[in-house]
Amino acid sequence: MVDMYYFVAVEFVNDPNVTGITYWYLCDFKEVEVGDTVCAPLGRHNRVQEGIVRKTAHATEFDAPFPFYIIKKIKSYKKV
Repeated sequence: MVDMYYFVAVEFVNDPNVTGITYWYLCDFKEVEVGDTVCAPLGRHNRVQEGIVRKTAHATEFDAPFPFYIIKKIKSYKKV
């Protein structure tokens, strides 16, 4: 059986340098939905910032929306 993973696309609306851009993350929290607030590492220094989930996807490692070997993970979330 092939493992399925949960991915979320996050927009960091409070960071003017990346507003309007979505970044894909691996998410261990299956209850996260579009519109929820998450904390995730951003950039080369992996500074944890709050962002809003804009899309979700279930996929295998090979069909991931971003290269699986370098994708970062969601650290925490808040339901809306």
